[in-house]
Amino acid sequence: MATVAFIGLGVMGYPMAGHLVRAGHQVTVYNRTAAKATAWAAEHGGATAPTPAEAARGAELVFTMVGNDDDVRSVVLGPDGALGAMAPGTILVDHTTASADLARELHEVCAGAGVGFVDAPVSGGQAGAQNGALTVMCGGLAQHFEPMAAVADCYAVAVTLLGGPGSGQLTKMVNQLCIAGIVQGLAEGLHLGMKAGLDIDQVVDVISKGAAGSWQMANRGSTMARGEFEFGFAVDWMRKDLGIALAEAHRLGARLPVAALVDQFYAQVQARGGNRWDTSSLIDLLTNP
Repeated sequence: MATVAFIGLGVMGYPMAGHLVRAGHQVTVYNRTAAKATAWAAEHGGATAPTPAEAARGAELVFTMVGNDDDVRSVVLGPDGALGAMAPGTILVDHTTASADLARELHEVCAGAGVGFVDAPVSGGQAGAQNGALTVMCGGLAQHFEPMAAVADCYAVAVTLLGGPGSGQLTKMVNQLCIAGIVQGLAEGLHLGMKAGLDIDQVVDVISKGAAGSWQMANRGSTMARGEFEFGFAVDWMRKDLGIALAEAHRLGARLPVAALVDQFYAQVQARGGNRWDTSSLIDLLTNP
């Protein structure tokens, strides 16, 4: 059992930190909105702290799950940031989907303080976090990965080291690019089926058993056909993730024409007020042009 801090109690972090308590770890949380931290402690029995530094003080592992690169820098490196309170030999684990450049930066800064670092973005969405069924993609050194994996295992079905610092974030970019293309293809297929007057639930049931089957089809096909989007992974978050991937692709000289197009489609969804709709809302551009 470990003494850990968890910084960031959004839709993902809140249940993830809860799994840590249920696994028997000693957990202290910090959240920018203190009321959410108080509610979490009342539900799960862990402790709260007024700053990231206070949460991290005395912790063997510090987990962060916030919004973007700037948010990570703020809670780790800013005034009252976690790193300033972390002792040599402890480990910082960033679950935020952020840039590979930030992961490399934090690795260097942490190394200078004698602290280990693992970039560890996750896939599986809110349901995966609540059910303890996340996939965790990690970058870093093996000596830092192994102890964090033993702890993170309580909210994951897989925790995998993909390479050196930044490798977890790069793998998450690949993950998001694949999802974007699949969702657009699924939206177009369902749209054609609906126009043709097919029973879409029956169509999805049949084709999901063949080569077209995917998680998106199994979990979003029927709701897409019904125009239901008030749940799941928000368009705002996907656009953030695609922006990170497109920027990295530009740096590497990689061509991502489908991702660039789908990113524009998501911008159109945002323009019609769908910022917090699930990413499956791409179909709304076809059914309600």
